[in-house]
Amino acid sequence: MSGVVVDTDVASFLFKDHSSARLYDLEIQGRVAYLSFMTIAELRRWILQAGWGERRSQSLRDYLEEFTVVPSSPDLCDKWAEVTVAAQAAGRRIDCADAWIAATALLYDVPLVTHNRGDYLGVPGLRIISHA
Repeated sequence: MSGVVVDTDVASFLFKDHSSARLYDLEIQGRVAYLSFMTIAELRRWILQAGWGERRSQSLRDYLEEFTVVPSSPDLCDKWAEVTVAAQAAGRRIDCADAWIAATALLYDVPLVTHNRGDYLGVPGLRIISHA
């Protein structure tokens, strides 16, 4: 079974049942869907910023259990460093969070499913699935 790393934006679309979620359902179905630890952190930040109640917060936590979460590791840290240096060498800026997510996809050698293709243009070798 093949896998994909799901970017924070697509994970959010799916959770909210946003109209854009339908673009990505088929890309994820039948595959191992990975989330970077960074995506988990970003989504939990949203809970705090928006002041969600316990019921909605629990709903998001339950939803996230459907994914395989990739924690930080020395290998992932090495890959993150490679991603950031390569993007800089290509003349592209990459956000710290996006670099973690790209590094996860590269480490696991799977495509990244994102609606924000432009965030990753400076990352060589990254396979992107996007319908934006």
